[in-house]
Amino acid sequence: MRFLKSKDTWISILMVIIGTFLYALTVNAVVIPNTLGEGGATGMTLMIFYWLGWNPAIVSFVLNAILLVIGWRHLEKRQIMYTIVSMVVMSVALEYTTGFSFVSDNTVVAAVAGGVLSGLAIGIVSLGGGTTGGTEIIAWIMKKYLGIGVSAGLLLIDFLVVAPLTVQIGLEKAILTLIMLYVMSKVLNFIIEGFNPKKSITIISKQHEAIAAAIQEKVDRGITILDGKGYYSREAHQILYIVINRHQLINVQNIIYELDPKAFVIITDVQQVIGEGFTFYLSDEDVVQRP
Repeated sequence: MRFLKSKDTWISILMVIIGTFLYALTVNAVVIPNTLGEGGATGMTLMIFYWLGWNPAIVSFVLNAILLVIGWRHLEKRQIMYTIVSMVVMSVALEYTTGFSFVSDNTVVAAVAGGVLSGLAIGIVSLGGGTTGGTEIIAWIMKKYLGIGVSAGLLLIDFLVVAPLTVQIGLEKAILTLIMLYVMSKVLNFIIEGFNPKKSITIISKQHEAIAAAIQEKVDRGITILDGKGYYSREAHQILYIVINRHQLINVQNIIYELDPKAFVIITDVQQVIGEGFTFYLSDEDVVQRP
């Protein structure tokens, strides 16, 4: 295992440990005291805890170990190692953070707090290249083979876990749990995909030179010119392609409209941009591991 000699590997392991500890603390301090549910293996653990009173630390370890065996062939060696670290830390932290508690008179506040902290925790672990174990492994498999985003996969699995929990915690708490999981998925998305969503714009216009020059001058973004050809007209076109920050969109739209109100414009959301002009950077080794 050559990667164990890498400094980046140990930084990632530290991120996995911190994120997993925060997640376990959230379960003990927010979720259980407010009788909320959870998704994935943690939700199954809570179901057994509420029903039979079994130690969550032990149940969590057993369930995560089973799911890790299921996902063993689908994860890379590095990811497996990170997941094992997370699984052990999760069990130990669940055992030794039981003294912390945050109970709010307003259960919505507790649900939102739980969602923010859970999303932050899982986001840290994911950026470290691991998972908190459990059904996150299944979510990674869904991403790899079905193209479903990690957060969307988690939300789907979590819903399937929360449904039977309703019998134990009641409909109101189940709804609050879904709110918590929704908040968690949004926070996770922000952490994995970035806090500043990007937009890509494709522009087909006879005024492409003027539009490109104006965007370059006023918005200061690089522009790619592509050669295109209309299928019906067989006319050659110069197509402009640009990626911008969301707050720059209005300026670009105004420029296009002023120079060519009849321009054909396509605007799409971009999940992540890596490269010149954008700050997020991954090493070649990390690109394989990161979502």
